Amino acid sequence: MNGQNFYTVEQAAGVLGFSAQYVRKLLRSGRIQGLMVGKVWVIPAEMLDDFDKESLLREDAAVDRKSTIRPRKDAPKVLSFFSGAMGLDIGLEKAGFQTLLACEIDKASRRTILANKPGIGLIGDIRDYSADDVLAFAGLKRGDTVELMAGGPPCQAFSTAGNRKGFQDERGNVFLKYLSLIGEIRPRFVVIENVRGLLSTKFALDVEDDISADFSPMFRDMPGSALYYIKRRLESFGYAVSFNLYNSANFGSPQIRERVVLICSMGRVKVPYLEPSHSENGEHGLKRWKTFRKAVSNLPAACDFVKFPEKRLKYFRMLRAGQNWRSLPEELQKEALGKSYYLGGGKTGFLRRIAWDRPAPTLVTHPAMPATDLGHPEEDRPLSVQEYKRVQEFPDSWIIEGSVLDQYRQIGNAVPVSLARAVGRAVIEAMEGAVALPLADFKYSRYNNTSDAMWMKAMRKQYNSTLDTGGQQAMNF
Repeated sequence: MNGQNFYTVEQAAGVLGFSAQYVRKLLRSGRIQGLMVGKVWVIPAEMLDDFDKESLLREDAAVDRKSTIRPRKDAPKVLSFFSGAMGLDIGLEKAGFQTLLACEIDKASRRTILANKPGIGLIGDIRDYSADDVLAFAGLKRGDTVELMAGGPPCQAFSTAGNRKGFQDERGNVFLKYLSLIGEIRPRFVVIENVRGLLSTKFALDVEDDISADFSPMFRDMPGSALYYIKRRLESFGYAVSFNLYNSANFGSPQIRERVVLICSMGRVKVPYLEPSHSENGEHGLKRWKTFRKAVSNLPAACDFVKFPEKRLKYFRMLRAGQNWRSLPEELQKEALGKSYYLGGGKTGFLRRIAWDRPAPTLVTHPAMPATDLGHPEEDRPLSVQEYKRVQEFPDSWIIEGSVLDQYRQIGNAVPVSLARAVGRAVIEAMEGAVALPLADFKYSRYNNTSDAMWMKAMRKQYNSTLDTGGQQAMNF
């Protein structure tokens, strides 16, 4: 090994293609034999000569590894973050991209990534890596062009359900690290996907920086201030930022799933909103929404699914496709829902059998939870893992690792492939300068003020309407 008798941890990491952090873990566990010289590990060269790296990689999905993929000249490169089961990446690759690196901390998802993309670069907790580390694991170096960084940071910090802490949440902090890496790597384009709640989450960051220093206490407490910060931070790196709330059914997905997608282009020209291929009833001359029936046609009998509790099956057996608890007699509604019957809201997820001839509702991470039931239209069970894959448009051959609940969670968290493909096509068109104008008056989602232009207008109006007369400074929007 180059005539050396000993290697430092960093040198050994370079030889093995692991992170220095992981080499230290192997030394502490005895998987690699080394010596402590003072407080520093050194590794005899023969230990690396005899080290069975391939066996370790097969056994341990937690191992970070460098990409062995040869970049194609005809495919723009993607660095993928918060990759999960890779629904976003499948769609981007269908549009013509090539994924060189995945970043994922969840063990089952890492096994899924390696089962389907064995040569891909793989790293873990985004907070543990510098920009140089990220590029090295992707098989790149400083100065190499990165066409796209793409990912959906954990959405729980911004979800409309539960306690939304925004950046104050630990998961929100990884969002900030993602922004930091974007600023250092500076890809030509950036894609950020997230839940609708991102549009209205309040800014909550304890550390002051050059952008948040301008935020008044009133503005920090205003819904939408978190996204405003994200937009400003991206613009400070030189990106033009466009975003909208997109219903995946409008892009060919057999699922009504609404997600915020930010597309950022280096320079002053914004990427236009996505070009829809479908509409609910064929409006604008587009194809009609795809149905659940079509999605699961020719699918073999379901084999992997959780079960509904028997006390709920009693009510499911009274319901037909497309019905929920409201279709029961009133006395049974109260019996079935208990105290939840008296709560506000539509409660449409209780005892829900999905319809055959509509897109499926948004897939959740567990199809048998009381308030988000995803019951099969006819059979007395929740949707199966195989049906989940069809609805999210994963290839039947795509391997999802882990327990049945692990598989539901990975698929339920994914980006629908058709939506991801539409995002990829928009970026490719922007790269080629062949930008298609969006359809006039197309309703991308059921909500108002969700495009970047209308959202900013609403933010200005909201802020100005709450300005007091006590010297509160106006924001420079």
